[in-house]
Parts: sequence; structure tokens; C-alpha cells
Amino acid sequence: MKYLSDYMNNNFIEYPESEYLNVINPSNEEVIAKVPQGSKDTLNQAIENSYEAQKEWEDLPAVERGIYLKKIAVGIRERASEIIKAIISEGGKTYALAETETYFTADYLDYMAEWARRYEGEIINSDRKGEHIFIYKKALGVTTGILPWNFPFFLIARKAAPALITGNTIIIKPSMETPINAQIFTEIVDEVGLPKGVFNLINGKGSVLGNEMANHEKVSLVSLTGSESAGKNVMSEASKTLTKVNLELGGKAPAIVFKDADIKDAIKNIVDSRIINTGQVCNCAEKVYVHSSIKSQFIDELVNTMRNIKVSNPEDDKNSEMGPLISKKAQLTTHEKVEKAVSEGAEILCGGKIPSGKGYFYPATVLDNCLNSMEIIQEETFAPVLPIVTFDTFEEAIELANDSKFGLTSSVYTKNLDIAFRAIDKLEYGETYINRENFEAMQGFHAGIKNSGIGGADGKHGLEEYLRTHVVYMQLNK
Repeated sequence: MKYLSDYMNNNFIEYPESEYLNVINPSNEEVIAKVPQGSKDTLNQAIENSYEAQKEWEDLPAVERGIYLKKIAVGIRERASEIIKAIISEGGKTYALAETETYFTADYLDYMAEWARRYEGEIINSDRKGEHIFIYKKALGVTTGILPWNFPFFLIARKAAPALITGNTIIIKPSMETPINAQIFTEIVDEVGLPKGVFNLINGKGSVLGNEMANHEKVSLVSLTGSESAGKNVMSEASKTLTKVNLELGGKAPAIVFKDADIKDAIKNIVDSRIINTGQVCNCAEKVYVHSSIKSQFIDELVNTMRNIKVSNPEDDKNSEMGPLISKKAQLTTHEKVEKAVSEGAEILCGGKIPSGKGYFYPATVLDNCLNSMEIIQEETFAPVLPIVTFDTFEEAIELANDSKFGLTSSVYTKNLDIAFRAIDKLEYGETYINRENFEAMQGFHAGIKNSGIGGADGKHGLEEYLRTHVVYMQLNK
């Protein structure tokens, strides 16, 4: 049995047996590790250590900070097979997706390291003779990252890489469901030899540590990827000290299929965007709006595709297309949502039943005859359930899609550039994918509006989330 550790000031910290909780493999329900359940004292000490280390870390030239990131990337590639195995066993992720996450994380660290020579301040013209105005970009200070379980390895880098390259220190709190991969990441960090206090990992429940990470007076930024409710709680706590927040929360991404769309291409991309990580991705295609004139053909082909998705234990089957949900609770909640939709008039076209046997599996499910007012359309499902709504006009499709409290991602399928650009102009979402699957690029900017979050990640704009401005007015002798 593997006992995991916290990591503070370049030391691995262990606890008495009674202070550990079980980590469960969702594919077979077996205990695969023990994780510390969280200590506020350890967290507060980590914050103090990070605060003491930050100024010296910021004084280091950015290019030297980038060298550390590149070394971590090398370490990830060297231990890739071990990381992939951990991601599969604790999260139920397919081999293909676990492999993608592992190598994408290494590439992301390399990408952020290259910003060392690229992020910059400004010189602004003054209204006064002999005056120069400079805008410096400086580190925030101590940052904290609260992680989800669905992309646990990549999210470490998404928060730590921009923080570290810009001169901040960071404290990472991984999910209690998926902490093993974070332990490996931390071991790589330790081998690389980052200065003390720069990178810290503290395990524990969000309910125990989250508030402390958000409202501590020496924390300058709290970044959370998680649920809408968790984000609201973090924002409330951060308001006590006016700590900056960066929140990536829920999504309910619409896929709009216009009558001129390539139906086969649309179905492939929508299915890929729905079943990725068993539907447990915030930018997943969560619902489909299809033009009434093509509905019959679209649904026939969609159901046939979803019905033939290969669902299996990814540990035993390297070619599995879909593994389990993360927990028994997730499995039961998903089924309750499906049953509620049926009680409201929806029709199950495929799936919709909890399979027998071990593991928290749920089949790819399609629901027809859905109304926009239904919970299955309005609330995030986070499972491979795809409800269908029809429309007749462009205006109706946009109105239906925008009728949501969420605003993270969306997708449009059409061969008509006029329709595509009109949709881009009207859709109230942070991201829109045209004729392709929902999956962002590291050089883009992953950000939502409405209840989907505040701020964003990736690319130049994600990097700047970890910087503050310092404006200097310099008057020369007249």
C-alpha cells in the first residue's frame, strides 16, 4: 500500500496512520493508496515558507526560472509510463487520454518556460515634457492552486508553470480522489532541486483547507478549478482579504447542428467531445441543438455511434474508449438526473441504466424530446449523457443556447461561413469551436463567462493572471 506525503520546504511530510484516507480505483473499487486528510497547521507553515522564499525566487532571472520548468518536463517524460498508470488507476481514464495528458503536461511546461524572455512591460508617452512612464510587470507573491480530479496531472502544470515562470511561489492542493499523480509530480520537482518553499503540495479536503488557501493574508492569488458552488465559496472567503481569484467552474456546452452541417463529421466531433474522460470535462459537449429538418438522420446515426462506444476497465483494456465515472456518488447522481429527465418527458434512445458488476460505470446515453427548461439541459451533468433539443431558425438556436447560467464552451456545425460568423457574434460563451471537437490549445485562452468562472488560463493572457502592474512616473530634470 502506497502512503502519500505532503511536500513543504523541500521536505516530504508523513503522518500517523489515523490521519490517512483511502484512495479508490473507480474501475474496480479497490483501495490503491492512502492520502493525508489535511492539516491547517501544515498548510499555514507552507504559506509562511512560500512567503519567505518568494522574493528571492522573483529576483532570479526569468530565464533561470524557466530552466527549472524544462527540467521538470524532462522528468515527466522519463517517468511517463508510471504517470500514465497512476492516472488510469486513480481516475479511470482511458490509456489514450492518460497518455495525452502526461505528454501535454510536459509540453505545457516547456511552452510556459519559453515565456521567460517574452512577457514584458510597457513604455507610455507622457503629456509632460521630460517625463517617462513605465509599466512594470511583477509577480503577485504567494499563489495557491486547488485542483479537480478530472485532469489532475495537467492542472498542476496549468497553475504552477505560469506562477513559477513569473516569479511567484505556489502551494498545490490536489483532489483527494486523484492524489497519486501529484505525488509523482512532486517527486520530480524535488529531484530537480527547486529552491526551498517555491513549490509545495498539501493534501486534504477542500472543506478543511480551501478556505485557508483563499483567505490567508499572505496569499496573493487563489486559483480553483472545480464546481460552481466551490468557486462561490472560494470567492466569498477570498473577499475577506481581497485576495485575487482565478476560477474555472462548470460548463453546459451547447453543440448547434445547422441543417447544412456535415452530419457524419458533426456526430464524430460531438461524440468525441461528450465521451472524453467519460463526460467528466468542463468543456464537454453537454447538449445538442439540431435543426428539425435533419433531426431524424442525425439521431439515428448519433444513437448508433453512442451505442457502440467501447466501455471497459482501462487498466485491463488499452483500447477502451470510455472508463468509469469517478465515484459511486457520481454514478448514482447521473442516473437520478436521467430518471428525472424521463419523468419530465424525455425519452431514452440508448443507455440510461447502471450496469452490474464492480466499478462506477455508466453507458453512453442519448435523450430525445428534451425541453430547454429541463434540469438535464440547464445543469451540468458531468457524465456521458447527451440530451437533444430541436430548433427551426438561426435565431431560435442562439436563443436556446444562450439560455444558460453557464458560459464556458460552445460548438457550431455548419458549412456556411455567414452562419458561423453570425453565431460567433451572438453566442455568449468564452470559447466556440467551429466544425471540430471541444479541446483547447495551450497557446489560446481557456476562460468562461457568467457562472463558468473569472479569469482564465493558457497562453499570454493566462500568464498575465499571475502578474501585477507597477506604474512608474519618472520626471527628468527640466
